[in-house]
Amino acid sequence: MSRILTVAGAQLGPIERDESRASVVKRLLDLMRRANDRGADVIVYPELALTTFFPRWAIEDQAEVDSFFEREMPGPETAVLFDEAKKLGIGFHLGYAELIEEDGILHRYNTAILIDKAGNTVGKYRKIHLPGHAEIEPERQFQHLEKRFFEVGNLGFKVWNTMGGKMGVLICNDRRWPEAFRVLGLQGVEMVMIGYNTPTLNGLMFEPPHLRSFHNRLSMQAGAYQNATWVVGVAKAGNEGDVDMMGESAIVAPTGEVVALCSTLEDELMIADCDLDAGRYLKDTTFKFSAHRRPEHYGLIVETTGEVEPR
Repeated sequence: MSRILTVAGAQLGPIERDESRASVVKRLLDLMRRANDRGADVIVYPELALTTFFPRWAIEDQAEVDSFFEREMPGPETAVLFDEAKKLGIGFHLGYAELIEEDGILHRYNTAILIDKAGNTVGKYRKIHLPGHAEIEPERQFQHLEKRFFEVGNLGFKVWNTMGGKMGVLICNDRRWPEAFRVLGLQGVEMVMIGYNTPTLNGLMFEPPHLRSFHNRLSMQAGAYQNATWVVGVAKAGNEGDVDMMGESAIVAPTGEVVALCSTLEDELMIADCDLDAGRYLKDTTFKFSAHRRPEHYGLIVETTGEVEPR
């Protein structure tokens, strides 16, 4: 018997630096209601969905930086999103900047949460593969200061049993690293939700836009196929802060085939009926890890530096 999860990918057009949380949440609510009208079980929003992509600016004032972060979730401005989801009976994935005190120390993470149909937070992930740089680089067309504003995530790669399947979450640059997908795949993941904010241009050196687009799709399709899982990649799009954001949100089947794709650079909804059993035959044959995967024979060891050396 098929296990159908109807998924909506909620691509967002530009969010400008001075756009209020209330305005952004109103846009998210509109997309959620539209997704519910089309029978969606869960809606996936992008990375840092509540604000502009602020790491593109060399902001020196820490108070201004912190204005882009959420100190609680839900908070005063986001509670309405949780309330509406619970009323409609729809789950959602939300990316945001998280400011939290742990053991008396303030920490800042690029975070995503997974909320079930009853409004319960069932999963939280903090981005591990932070791209960009920590110091201001004046030669860049625009900055990419994720390493300056965020800490490396400390929650690991987890899979949660919810909404009838095994769900995992990655954020943006994580999609380019096969080990991120593989750790989820080893846990039997059936759907990976990924929010991203990817510019059309590199910002430091020339890289053809068509190649950046190709690599975006390639990483999600390869991750889906090699781990026999659905991938729902949802982006920020359009010209935001004078930087063109790629968009190209896509839903990818466990076969690696794209089954839904956004075609604009604006707020847009894509919908797919995802059979969570669609990857079962691959998990039981081609990618049956217990039968075919042989890490003990790879002939490599990885030191704590992350460098690979021969045995």
